[in-house]
Amino acid sequence: MPKTLRFILGDQLTRSISALDGLASGDVVLMAEVADETRYVRHHKQKIALVLSTMRHFAAELREEGIAVDYVRLDDPENTGSFTGELARAVARHRPSRVVVTEPGEWRVREMALGWSEALRLIVDVRDDDRFFCSNAEFARWAKGREGLRMEFFYREMRRRTGFLMEEDAPVGGKWNFDPENRKSLPAKFRPPERLRFAPDKITREVMALIARRFGGHFGDLDTFGWAVTRREALKALGDFIENCLPTFGDYQDAMKSGAPFLYHATLSPYLNLGLLTPHEVCVAAERAFRTGAAPINAVEGFIRQILGWREYVRGVYWLKMPEYAETNALNATRPLPWFYWSGETRMNCIRNVVAETKRNAYAHHIQRLMVTGNFALLAGISPREIEEWYLAVYADAYDWVELPNTHGMAIFADGGVLASKPYAASGAYIDRMSDYCEGCAFDVKAKSGPKACPFNYLYWNFFLANRSRLPANPRLSMPLRTLDAMTDERRAEIARDAAAFLDGPEMDQRPGKGYSQAQGRLPL
Repeated sequence: MPKTLRFILGDQLTRSISALDGLASGDVVLMAEVADETRYVRHHKQKIALVLSTMRHFAAELREEGIAVDYVRLDDPENTGSFTGELARAVARHRPSRVVVTEPGEWRVREMALGWSEALRLIVDVRDDDRFFCSNAEFARWAKGREGLRMEFFYREMRRRTGFLMEEDAPVGGKWNFDPENRKSLPAKFRPPERLRFAPDKITREVMALIARRFGGHFGDLDTFGWAVTRREALKALGDFIENCLPTFGDYQDAMKSGAPFLYHATLSPYLNLGLLTPHEVCVAAERAFRTGAAPINAVEGFIRQILGWREYVRGVYWLKMPEYAETNALNATRPLPWFYWSGETRMNCIRNVVAETKRNAYAHHIQRLMVTGNFALLAGISPREIEEWYLAVYADAYDWVELPNTHGMAIFADGGVLASKPYAASGAYIDRMSDYCEGCAFDVKAKSGPKACPFNYLYWNFFLANRSRLPANPRLSMPLRTLDAMTDERRAEIARDAAAFLDGPEMDQRPGKGYSQAQGRLPL
């Protein structure tokens, strides 16, 4: 009879995970591919393939160590389709004295885990996930008594605590944040660097065939799959980024370009969130590049801030504020998600590009998510639940703990300022400055009104017209509000008419096959 049944979930694929601490002879590791986790949202086909293939590779590596692994495949005819069901079956098979699991990363799964002991009439040891720099308890202590939970102050505390990019008590370079240096547009004759991708091996091809059979109707392309599925591959991806992309990452991290979905971005978030890489080793590698002169401070600081600062911060907010956090809707946004978020069938070239690349790669970088698809959802008043479900479904790195705060708080300001100090609203001018999307668009980014004007232009001002009373007093909003106040009544009425015409028009239809579509011949897509 095994001493312990150790349950490893699909985003806990780290050999040093706390659930494996103290692993002893006779223990069994349980891993299960369950239908519930593939369909609670209609995940991108590549996301499902990435998780299942990485799980199978991880299980094989454990077995090579001589560890007993009880692995339940998705297509096992006895599979119950749920974590609880598969854990119960495994307990019946192995009769362990206890179950050990690392705390799940999502609220709904943690609620399941906290009920397993009573349901199974067995000791279930739910351990902290110590792969992060800051525990949930530590974040709660930091947040206690603060008027606002600003990431910048949390980030500075994390720098002091970890020593990354510090010289004694001072930040390297004399500044905590080099963000003003990281907003350059791409040069005119820019050619994106080649990015390391991985050809699917036998295990991955088997998974892809399973996905094609069972999830053929899900969003996304499958034949373009090129993600790392082992720790060895993920380490290669990290090395490739540090050597070939990090030196220029800082300069162009906010830039966007048609046909260049990755640019200098790390694309390491799927591996961090699955557990193939740890945030500590990624930050160590980046800092080493700075210390050896291989990458400049603005690039390295900007990259480390995303991991040590932002990633830890959004996780802290998630666990501090859930479950009530997900239900907030500070701007009373209720509009249904338009179908073009799935189809890409829209005259707005920026959104068409981002959706097409998301479909092809299960990836878009943070500015595409925040300032294109997120910005539009904010300006158009899209229902938080619908846009959040979309982000959770379409990206390979999306898990509720990281997706929800990023979308709910940062992109659409549904939390009313818990996470971000102001709404990240922008007109078409921002997209024009940071991308080449406007060059191929049916709309005119320079036009402010009328049917040919870029919708972002009048939706931006309509957002402030519609939400002024709901917006917090904030000096960062004073400029647009002063501009709004200086407008004539006629100009404000024109903005409202243009916005209504677009938002109530066919392009915004939320039904499949409706709105503007190439098949109907309405648009030159």
